[in-house]
Amino acid sequence: MNAMPKVLVVDSGERAPDGALSVELAGMGYASVTTPFEAADDVLALIPSPAAVLLQMPRHADWAERKRFLDLARRLRKNLGESGIPVIITGGLNGAATMLQNQLSVHAVAAPEL
Repeated sequence: MNAMPKVLVVDSGERAPDGALSVELAGMGYASVTTPFEAADDVLALIPSPAAVLLQMPRHADWAERKRFLDLARRLRKNLGESGIPVIITGGLNGAATMLQNQLSVHAVAAPEL
């Protein structure tokens, strides 16, 4: 599993069985680590270079919850911007894996040749 690119998934900590992205991400060839919002910085420090950070905002989040996720996305984009790690925010399961795949494809195409 160490050779698989890793995606950090940050959520509210409330996980429904039908809301897990790990199966979709594994099908795309990514290992994933899901962490609650409060532990995001600590877990990110343990993953040296994730392929992406996916913020999975609850579908029925109130304004305060949405603002928390938007503020985290803004801060992570600022901190991870130079390394090219995409920070993707989604409001639920639907489309999250597609958004991630599209974003990572753009980065792969734009990556310099070695």
